[in-house]
Amino acid sequence: MIITKQNRRTIYENLFKEGVLVAKKDYNAPKHEELEVPNLQVIKAMQSLTSRGFVKTQFSWQWYYYVLTPEGVEYLREWLHLPNEIVPSTHKRAARPPRPATVRPGGGDGAYRAPRGDRDDYRKKEGGAPGDYRPSFAGVGRGAPRE
Repeated sequence: MIITKQNRRTIYENLFKEGVLVAKKDYNAPKHEELEVPNLQVIKAMQSLTSRGFVKTQFSWQWYYYVLTPEGVEYLREWLHLPNEIVPSTHKRAARPPRPATVRPGGGDGAYRAPRGDRDDYRKKEGGAPGDYRPSFAGVGRGAPRE
């Protein structure tokens, strides 16, 4: 499909700036939802980049999702005549602010644990079954009961 250089440049600039592009599967739409370009031209330009391996395409619920690959970044950087310092926003590392040191109530060395003093009584063996006790489960399971 013949796409004017101005429209192709608009599509590529938006793709490079964001790193991703979405397009509704509506070939008759007069223009793309974000760009001032016919939707069909956006889809076909992305189809061309996909066939060359510069963009990865995902289709879901009547929407095309295009993600720029590292090879695509290099290609668009060359096509748009951009320096190496400029990268798509999806390739930038988000600088997280450092977490403030918070003091947890009750010691703060982990999650809350209930006191375990009551478990010591449970673990004592004084009142258990005698050592020669052998329970019998006759008639349960396969085979005859053992003696």
